[in-house]
Amino acid sequence: MADKTLDVLVLTAAFVGFFHTLTGPDHFLPFIALSRAGNWSLRKTMLITTACGIGHVASSVLLGLAGLALGTALAGLVDIEEFRGSVAGWLLFGVGLAYMVWGLRRAWRNRPHAHLHVHADGQIHSHQHSHDAEHAHLHPAEGGAAATPWIMFLIFVFGPCEPLIPLLMYPAAEVNLAGSVLVAGVFGVATLATMLSMVAIGYLGLARVAHGMLERYAHAACGGAIAACGAAVVFGL
Repeated sequence: MADKTLDVLVLTAAFVGFFHTLTGPDHFLPFIALSRAGNWSLRKTMLITTACGIGHVASSVLLGLAGLALGTALAGLVDIEEFRGSVAGWLLFGVGLAYMVWGLRRAWRNRPHAHLHVHADGQIHSHQHSHDAEHAHLHPAEGGAAATPWIMFLIFVFGPCEPLIPLLMYPAAEVNLAGSVLVAGVFGVATLATMLSMVAIGYLGLARVAHGMLERYAHAACGGAIAACGAAVVFGL
């Protein structure tokens, strides 16, 4: 009976990890947007997503194992996870909003503008240019853009995997502690695999988007996407 229960929990862990990630855009949309805004390679995007995904799952696993070891009541751990989720959502919303404002200011400051030139023969002509385009090589990671991946990592480490402890780890612990670790591992692999798959699909899809005005507002759009994900978490949208 115990073996059958564990088998069911393992299958459930794989499904919940997949479904929970697929229906939570905050698990992949920020990385897709950041990769576009920062002109990241696919390899860099996958590495950053992997680091954040591992930190995201590991924090809940460690909390769950600590709770099991200390005999902490399930209700207490659920309260902690809910608090972590609320804080992580607000952080995601705040970081995204700040990044969006920075991106809008950057886009407005670097908008194309005209210069007039007077030649010796008296002829006057003008040409348009953008400082952003001319000087992009000097500032590959301006301002907050350089720090954003690290901030995202910290937010994901702080953010919980809500279904993991109450739905999977504690029931598996009724079988044995090794079962609880197995279930957590399966959940983590399913979560990370889904994150990477969605990010890769989004990355390759956005690679087809043409440059132009949308490119100039890439940072602002990225911040808006991150803020929207935070709002969805905080307000349950």
